[in-house]
Amino acid sequence: MQKNWTTQDMPSQHGRTIVVTGTGGLGFEDAFALARAGGDVIIAGRNARKGRDAIARIKQSVPGAKVSFEPVDLADLASVAAFGVRLRESRERIDTLINNAAVMTPPRRQTTADGFELQFGTNYLGHFALTAQLLPLLRRGQDPRVITLSSIAVRRNAAINFDDLQAEKAYQPMPAYAQSKLACLMFALELQRRSDEAGWGLTSIAAHPGISRTDLLHNAPGRYSAQGLLRSILWFLFQPAAQGALPTLFAATSPDARGARYYGPDRLSETRGYPSEVAIPAAAQELPVARRLWDVSENLASVDFIAAAATSLHTHPSGASLVAEG
Repeated sequence: MQKNWTTQDMPSQHGRTIVVTGTGGLGFEDAFALARAGGDVIIAGRNARKGRDAIARIKQSVPGAKVSFEPVDLADLASVAAFGVRLRESRERIDTLINNAAVMTPPRRQTTADGFELQFGTNYLGHFALTAQLLPLLRRGQDPRVITLSSIAVRRNAAINFDDLQAEKAYQPMPAYAQSKLACLMFALELQRRSDEAGWGLTSIAAHPGISRTDLLHNAPGRYSAQGLLRSILWFLFQPAAQGALPTLFAATSPDARGARYYGPDRLSETRGYPSEVAIPAAAQELPVARRLWDVSENLASVDFIAAAATSLHTHPSGASLVAEG
């Protein structure tokens, strides 16, 4: 693959409809670059004010940019389902889905609206459900791609703990975060396998941003936590968010990007640099675990990918999710 790839190497995105989760940090940089390349970008996030601000910033720099905001709370499966209904009603297709938004290491265990541990529920399960909800649109896309963000945290003995998946018995912030991001990586790989088996036509790719200057740490443990202070004081060790977004943007747009691959920065143990294919940790390659996680996740999120793949774009008169089970 090309060395030192940047957004200057990005092919035109004219005619492509792209959904990016997250209104700030990496999500904003993704949306900005893709809109600048001509894409029709939908920024999906929880905070409408941040969404409006992101759109204003993009349009100020890119007059005529096609960018819009849609509310969705990944920590609320009803919100994810409603988002899917709205897009199936208003859009003919989606060409690229970037599963980017995340929360990181809240010091105390918190839960989503559905009772899941916040990091597992938001970072992983919300995106798992979102992908199912948008699968009918993705199947109609042009060279449809699903990019799911993982983290270098998965290299630190991350594991899927089926005995305590929601950290109810013992909550530790970083292991819970690492589990959620390992689940994201395993999902990206398993989605490609299932797409190939079922003929869904998707290209599913994983990416990670290295260590980047975003508000993720400041928004979770807090600016004055040990992690937050480290981030503030040693800011120069963190690459800019625009640089951290490059592996995702490469995966989302480059003709050289391949399904079931993992892209991250190429320097200093994948903490910074330019996009490169990186090694998939052994834990993410355990096929029985990946299959079990998929089945458990469909049950937890009340979605069925096979049913979703067969769904027409006409929604039920009640507006309910077409892929919900019962």
